[in-house]
Amino acid sequence: MESKNSEVKALKAHLALNVASVEKSIEFYQRLFGISPLKVRTGYAKFDVQNPPLNLTLNEVRNSQGGDLSHLGIQVGLTEDVLSVRKRWQEAGLVTKDEMKTNCCYAIQDKTWVKDPDGNAWEVFVVLEDNLAESSSCCTTDASAPSGISPSCAAA
Repeated sequence: MESKNSEVKALKAHLALNVASVEKSIEFYQRLFGISPLKVRTGYAKFDVQNPPLNLTLNEVRNSQGGDLSHLGIQVGLTEDVLSVRKRWQEAGLVTKDEMKTNCCYAIQDKTWVKDPDGNAWEVFVVLEDNLAESSSCCTTDASAPSGISPSCAAA
């Protein structure tokens, strides 16, 4: 990812899937990637895949038939990288929504969001503190929000 001012080093892609059963999905993805999840909470699991570099999260959603995309993202190393990407997106005419020091997906994160023409939510984010106790829900996009990009992350 490049901007006019500096290059942002992306750590890995992020894919968040809505699933009908986190337990069944954990079993499948353990077999697929050959690793155990890094983080498991009620209705949530995170796999930190090294090859290919991927931050995969599974979000249990009631009445989901599975296979639903929750959101996409790019994990970066610094808040400055989040701000640099946000600036580039804004200069390109995209509408952004910031969430700084947000408690989401059992981690404290700085992030900004945009939506593509089909309504797919993209975030660029940095994890500031990870593996928090089970005290918050995980990120989901809120289609009813005015901008359509407001994730529903409840703070503890």
